Order: sequence, then C-alpha cells, then structure tokens
Amino acid sequence: MNITVLTLFPEMFAPLFESVIGRAVNGGKLNIKIVNIRDYAENKHFKCDDYPFGGGAGMVMMPQPIGSAIEAADPDHRAHRIYMSPRGRVFTQKRAVELSRLGDILILCGHYEGVDQRVIDLYIDEELSVGDYVLTGGELPAMVVCDCVARYVEGVISGESLKDESFSAGLLEYPQYTRPAVYKGLSVPEVLLSGNHEKVDAWRREQSLEITRKNRPDLLK
Repeated sequence: MNITVLTLFPEMFAPLFESVIGRAVNGGKLNIKIVNIRDYAENKHFKCDDYPFGGGAGMVMMPQPIGSAIEAADPDHRAHRIYMSPRGRVFTQKRAVELSRLGDILILCGHYEGVDQRVIDLYIDEELSVGDYVLTGGELPAMVVCDCVARYVEGVISGESLKDESFSAGLLEYPQYTRPAVYKGLSVPEVLLSGNHEKVDAWRREQSLEITRKNRPDLLK
C-alpha cells in the first residue's frame, strides 16, 4: 500500500517510521511518503498562507502550493485523496479497513485556520475527522489515520491479533493479563489459568459486554 502525506511540517512524521509501522515500511509491505508543501510554493519566500478574504482571525493555507504538491505527488489521481478536517466525517475502524483496501491514499494536512476551499473543491475526495475537537493542525490526525490503516495492510499485523480487538466485533476489548500471575496483591482471573478455552471465550465475551456497557453504551444500540 502507498500512503502519501502532504504537510508543512514533515519532521513531525518521524514516529511513523518506528515500531510496527516502521518495520512494515522497512520490510516493503508499506510505502509512506512525506511531502513538504512548502517545496511547491512559487514565491521567493516559500510563503504558503495568507489572510482570509472577508476578514477574521488567523491565516489560511493558499491554494497554489497545495495544488502543485498534489499534482506532483498524484498526477493521474490514482490515490484516494483525504483532507484531515474537524468538519469531516468521523474516522472509524470500519473506514480504516475500507481505506486499507484502496492501495493508494493521499492525506492533506491543514494548518492554521485551514485550507482555501478551492483546494477541497478541485482536489479532495473526502474530508475526515478524528473526533469532535479541534487541533492546531492536521498532522497528528494524519498520523492516526496512517497508523490505523496500516495495521490492516496484509503482513503488517497478524490477522489473529486484529480479530478480537476493540470495535472489530462491535464491542470494546476484554482485559488482558500476562506474567506474573500475582502483582501487588492482584491476581489474574482464575479462568484464564484454567486451560479451558470455552470458559475463557465466555469470560472474555462477558467482560467485553460489561466494558462496552460502562464506557460506550452507544455501541450496543
């Protein structure tokens, strides 16, 4: 899978090349390319933002550098193009799975007060939000999408690990335990030490339901 990210702050994306995702990149299972939008500015100071028409606070990212960057990175519009925005549809596990099957995605990170609307009208296929809150820019949301989507690319994480995690079956994940069996007076539930897989499965299902009822009752509707 190919993921291209357009940003004014490419140095923020170093974490994507570490840990599980970094190993997937190094192993050739995933290709992540970070593009600096500023490299495509056609003014001598590489300026990429200006005051909003109509007045208002803050600055707006100009269309020319973004448009030129997108056209250079994806000249044939092969990639599904996403703009990270608080006003977009909420990103979910289901959408992550769908995006992982596309092969090529391009993610635009806004900053300041956002991007000129003409960029969205001309180049963007979908606006995505990671939640009902506002951040200083789209870089952190873009990393969230990259990480979540990459996990569903074949060979990045085992299918068994993905099967029982939160949201995969409409419920939140059950508690996990490892050695030692007793830690600071707290013991691992006996059923997990029993070797009875049927009872373990039943316990995990019960725990998932209880945690979902407590933390996300909306998922049970």
